[in-house]
Amino acid sequence: MNRQRLREQLIQDEGVVYEIYKDHRGFKTFGIGHLLKRNDEEYEWQVGTPVSEERVWSAFDEDLDIAINDCLALYDDFESWPAEVQEILVNMVFNLGRPGLSRFVMFKSALQKNDWQLAAQYGRDSLWYRQVTNRAERLMSRLESV
Repeated sequence: MNRQRLREQLIQDEGVVYEIYKDHRGFKTFGIGHLLKRNDEEYEWQVGTPVSEERVWSAFDEDLDIAINDCLALYDDFESWPAEVQEILVNMVFNLGRPGLSRFVMFKSALQKNDWQLAAQYGRDSLWYRQVTNRAERLMSRLESV
């Protein structure tokens, strides 16, 4: 898995914002979709407060590590799968969170059989796909091409 390539993909999908903003659900966020948590130094900062480039990348690296660890916890065979599959799944968990991706039961079943095309079909048959169609289609097209 190539962290730099993942970073570029997630920047494309999430964008990069160097200030505190509210996401589509109204939660304070910054950087590459970093949801503020109580232990973040920026938690009490007001919307519109600038965040340094160094802090944005630091938070992203932490979030990326969490997403990778979530994939390792969700999928026993994760490390043996092609890098392309790993990157797709990290992107998905970055977007959905571990609890969200864990609900993709048939998707997981197809992955465990290394049936990337069937997994892509199941990915397309989801609420997630209908919510973030452009991103999801890009990811599922890549998955079925592995």
